[in-house]
Amino acid sequence: MKLGIIGFSGSGKKTIFEALTKNILATGHKGESHIGTIQVPDKRVDILSNMYEPKKTIFAQVEYFLPEMLGQKKDQNIWNQVRDCDALIHVVRNYGGYGFGKPTPYNDFNELNQEMILADLVVIEKRLERVELDKKRHRKIDQEEFSLLNECLKNLENEIPLRKCPDLASARLLKGYAFVSARPMLALFNNEDDDEALPDTKNLTFEEDRMVIRGKLEQELAQMSDEEARVFLTEFNITASAMDRVIKKSYKLLGLMSFFTVGKDEVRAWTIKKGAKAVDAAEVIHSDIKKGFIRAEVLSYDNLMDAGTSQEAKKKGTLRLEGKTYVVQDGDIINFRFNV
Repeated sequence: MKLGIIGFSGSGKKTIFEALTKNILATGHKGESHIGTIQVPDKRVDILSNMYEPKKTIFAQVEYFLPEMLGQKKDQNIWNQVRDCDALIHVVRNYGGYGFGKPTPYNDFNELNQEMILADLVVIEKRLERVELDKKRHRKIDQEEFSLLNECLKNLENEIPLRKCPDLASARLLKGYAFVSARPMLALFNNEDDDEALPDTKNLTFEEDRMVIRGKLEQELAQMSDEEARVFLTEFNITASAMDRVIKKSYKLLGLMSFFTVGKDEVRAWTIKKGAKAVDAAEVIHSDIKKGFIRAEVLSYDNLMDAGTSQEAKKKGTLRLEGKTYVVQDGDIINFRFNV
């Protein structure tokens, strides 16, 4: 999962990146892009690792991408950089202070939203121009693609971002366009140290997934030891770190969940879409497992904890065999039987 961090200059994108990744960037490198990869905290993985004592324990991972040259309005380069991201985190300034005027969070949100819509309009209009030329030259065109592009054009001209049209945004024929306004987005309001409240939402163009972060506090927290962090969390009434909260929100935003594989060699968390079938989960591990899929041995994490061991779970009948069409549940522990 790759999440791109966007926002206007002065919104605190670098601060948020450092808070989320615990990666403190050197000063004087504003023209560079940065990627931070972090493990997804999951107590279930820790417990399974203690139970099976594997040679390796592998957590799911999240990549946070901070593009270069952010904050420059009408800069198309930023959108080209984040087109391959699975989702976007829009950092919105909601603090004042020296050198800053009064924050206007919803104006800022709506303005950048318009920039995303414009970026997609440019892509569509260029493509439709080429299609019209092909028509004049009597070349064959894909009528379904042409229709989908026009539908996108209509929504964007009405200032509706494509993420608000999920069926259209996920259309197979449009996948290669990687429209930025189609990306799921989290609005992250960067507040003052003593402000935990969301700003007034009545002027927001669209209802969005949103949350508050006190960026400077969270940046400091990211640099502390575990013991210092516990004291800090209590002092400032922070129930969970920004990293934990944003990851949880991102999983929900993208409709993701985890399943596990366990054994003496490795305990590992795998990330899949909610509603995925057993054969899809097999493919996440390796295409050969999907190709030679026979059965999936499935045991839910909760049933394992209740039984104590997989052998006891089998005796209780909670370890079961499932076929290709079984819908995987969050926390399933799966052993795939396959033959290639």
